[in-house]
Amino acid sequence: MIKTLELVLLPQEAADKTAQLEQASNLLAVSQDRLKILIKKKSIDARGKTVRIRLSAEIFIDEDLPPSEDLSTFFHYHSVRSNANPVLIIGCGPAGMFAALRLIEKGFKPIVIERGKDVRSRRRDLATLNKSGIVDPNSNYCFGEGGAGTYSDGKLYTRSGKRGDINRILNNFVLHGADSSILIDAHPHIGTNKLPGIVQRMRQTILDCGGEIHFETHLTDLIIQEGAIKGAIVKNLQHGDSTEMPASNVILATGHSARDIYRLLDKKEIAIETKPFALGVRIEHPQSIIDSVQYHCTSRSPFLPPASYSLTTQAEGRGVYSFCMCPGGIIAAAATAPGEIVVNGWSPSKRNNKFANSGMVVSIHQQDYDSAFQPGTLAGLSFQETIEKNCFKAGGGNLVAPAQRLMDFLHMRVSADLPDCSYTPGITSVPIDQVLPMAVTTALRIGLKEFGKRMKPYLTNEAVLVSTESRTSSPVRIPRDPITLQHPAIKGLFPCGEGAGYAGGIVSAAIDGERCANAIT
Repeated sequence: MIKTLELVLLPQEAADKTAQLEQASNLLAVSQDRLKILIKKKSIDARGKTVRIRLSAEIFIDEDLPPSEDLSTFFHYHSVRSNANPVLIIGCGPAGMFAALRLIEKGFKPIVIERGKDVRSRRRDLATLNKSGIVDPNSNYCFGEGGAGTYSDGKLYTRSGKRGDINRILNNFVLHGADSSILIDAHPHIGTNKLPGIVQRMRQTILDCGGEIHFETHLTDLIIQEGAIKGAIVKNLQHGDSTEMPASNVILATGHSARDIYRLLDKKEIAIETKPFALGVRIEHPQSIIDSVQYHCTSRSPFLPPASYSLTTQAEGRGVYSFCMCPGGIIAAAATAPGEIVVNGWSPSKRNNKFANSGMVVSIHQQDYDSAFQPGTLAGLSFQETIEKNCFKAGGGNLVAPAQRLMDFLHMRVSADLPDCSYTPGITSVPIDQVLPMAVTTALRIGLKEFGKRMKPYLTNEAVLVSTESRTSSPVRIPRDPITLQHPAIKGLFPCGEGAGYAGGIVSAAIDGERCANAIT
């Protein structure tokens, strides 16, 4: 007999199989020696003064647990025929990689074009970026194998369940080396230190099955005849030679920072649209403050992970909200071109850094940039780009970022000094009002004061604001038919993932990659 129960335990009990069995035994009135437990889901309930762990469990009474599932049986990765139809995939982020894997299952030959480097070579460019402030425009936190998520935390939580099979995506990660805990945790997380290895194994699956991946290769043009895709022209960034690659299907999964692709589409008069986006700052606290707020304690239990938060409100007709919160995390330099500053956040798998950081952003309205830039679909992009360049100038160069203590920002005081910060290139005291539009800073002040009412220790001068967090999402959407997933005017062109405006994280991008692959016949 199998029963489904919810076990509610203290953190130290939830980590103890004996304590789990004891509660299950009491609830079912069945002796412990007759029970075996299979945990299906795990979440933290911190709503009360005492933090509890909720475990959704299957209880096997007088039965053995089922054998561990062979995940390889869920996926059908086999060598594609030498004459299989090719599909060009532009971008090797989660959308592109999962599209490639799904195409292999369907018998197509995926050919992935990636402007950046493989994940190991990419790491060296990130080290140079952090130490010297030198940005390689094709190999950075946003561009390269695995996409922006590879070195930007590896969070797998998503609300995109209606768009595709989340469990299929998570199982594929486990198949390629992720810890099976991501199948159970309410907010699964791989960690930036582990995700690169998983990405490498996914690459190997693609190659072993006959797919191709071309690194340091840049899309320069799309070949379109009579309203249909015929292929693409790509340029090898090492040798400088260009190649025409024929294909009747192209999945465009370039990510939210591929500004040159938007400009290429605009130049070719391929329809694109403006899209709402947001920008603001990264806010960093000592992790101990966030733990004390969320867990109602002076020191966090060793059986609890570093605490996170999610905050949202309205101010002056704008959304103000936390974004990509990284407990035990680090603020990263996410610029994609020289002369700009973009900050993002990531966490290692153990989330054991002493700081917690989060994007704290404000929604942008079209009127914010239409008056300052030439009206059109790229006006929001130009607005975003200008702010990033202004931040660079204000920081003084070498990716040193403008920063201000939280309470100094709220009271419009120049910070006489700054706290320690995880941002490696360094921070310098600059009033945030000097680098962000007044509409943004006004809404941000109102929002932060509201958040301080909900989380009282949150408003502290131990916290620092670092500017600017501007890549929450793309300011441009590439339209597509809701049924065929093709561009309305171009047969065979499949706008895909976060860069096209149809995803907002690793899992949602992976789901969209599979959806586009499934749409190809």
